[in-house]
Amino acid sequence: MATIQMTTQDFKANVFNYETEKEWKYLGELPAIIDFYADWCGPCKMVAPVLEELSEEYAGRLLVYKVDTEIEQELAQVFGISSIPTFIFIGADGEPMMQPGAFPKAVFKRVIEEKLLAPVKSED
Repeated sequence: MATIQMTTQDFKANVFNYETEKEWKYLGELPAIIDFYADWCGPCKMVAPVLEELSEEYAGRLLVYKVDTEIEQELAQVFGISSIPTFIFIGADGEPMMQPGAFPKAVFKRVIEEKLLAPVKSED
């Protein structure tokens, strides 16, 4: 499965509807990475093939979404995206972590393995 291009409407339907919900509530079932990028951004272009590889490698266990900040300006504004690329990492627990910057594949893999795919600890 390749990366998934996401519109603002897709985001509200599949990730989080910020118009109807006050508190963050992840709507997806799989952990996800959301890449806020622009076509003119050099670091974004460098990271794009890495994200494609990761989406194939973790197919069925992780979703990789891409949001073009030039087209989806409302969504970028809602999340205060001021530099690109910026990533929202959503783990198995549904909690988001936002991180700007381009990373090497090894860093993405560490975040995926240690944070996103880590089993959710139950509170007994």
